[in-house]
Amino acid sequence: MANLIHKLKGALCATLIALAGIMGFAAKSNAQQVKNVVLVHGAFADGSGWKALYEILTKKGYNVTVVQNPLSSLEDDVAATKVVLDKQDGPTILVGHSWGGAVITQAGNHPNVAALVYVAAFQPDNGESALQWIQTAPPAPENGIQPPDDKGIVYYDKAKFHGGFCADIPKAQADFMYASQGAFYAKGFATPVTQAAWHNKPAYGIVATEDKSIAPEIERKMYQRSNTKITELKGSHVIFMSQPEAVAKVIIAAATAVK
Repeated sequence: MANLIHKLKGALCATLIALAGIMGFAAKSNAQQVKNVVLVHGAFADGSGWKALYEILTKKGYNVTVVQNPLSSLEDDVAATKVVLDKQDGPTILVGHSWGGAVITQAGNHPNVAALVYVAAFQPDNGESALQWIQTAPPAPENGIQPPDDKGIVYYDKAKFHGGFCADIPKAQADFMYASQGAFYAKGFATPVTQAAWHNKPAYGIVATEDKSIAPEIERKMYQRSNTKITELKGSHVIFMSQPEAVAKVIIAAATAVK
């Protein structure tokens, strides 16, 4: 009888171990199911800046799409982002850089968006604009954002672009970035967000500690008040170009954490 009980205990133990393994595999599979990533660029840039990050993520099996913002208004950029989100085949991590943070804050309400990742980005609340936030700290001496011209377009001082926007990438790369940027209309900068998606979606934020275009303390304040999971990386405003591997880790963490 004692031998039979011992055998039954052994069989039960083996069954429980196998069941735990199956459940662990299922949980792991579920955690890794988000494979779509949509990247939204900011002002004084275009989608080509995401190339290194795109290559890292696609090699890891992610389906990555880059939005080309018209930069003509918040509404237009949100519409362009939603067109891309409509085409995703399932849950998606929506990533925004700089001005793109305001865009994903509004566009992130799309049902395909599973989580938001802010890369040295604005993260306004309802009724707030990017302009309000950038005015909460004095600009760095290197900052080259100029007042809008007579057409309402905001430019970055060419002489300050490398040092103030992207100091940790090669000058030749910075020159190309300056030459390929879109025309950014100031009205978008001043338009408030009406429905901040981070109230309902998990949010991750990267603070670029050497940022001269958006003061790092502004990034921290926005992320802290929204309960965003914060990662600090030493680098310029274009941290996604100078440290794409580190930025990719944050995006992957978001993709694996979402249930």
